[in-house]
Amino acid sequence: MSRLLNVLVIGNELALAFEDGEELYLPLDMLRRACPCAACQGEPDALGRVLRPVQQIGARGFELRKSEVIGGYAIQLFWADGHSTGLYTFDYLRRLSSLP
Repeated sequence: MSRLLNVLVIGNELALAFEDGEELYLPLDMLRRACPCAACQGEPDALGRVLRPVQQIGARGFELRKSEVIGGYAIQLFWADGHSTGLYTFDYLRRLSSLP
């Protein structure tokens, strides 16, 4: 897996540049809606059922304040509404970038 070299907000997208030359461009609104944390995506109950919470994201929830690289495998995004619990692995970001 290639090392992340740079993360930058360009307009309404998050741009990521990797050591191997790969570049990803992801819309900020899509990233927020795809937040992988349990509060956004739900978590399994004792029977394995996942109940997805209804997300109420205000306008500030799509404004990215900062990002931090976590180890060599993920980034953590900090949104203007205070949400920051999702860890976006590089593999997850690649999958998101290939969605239509």
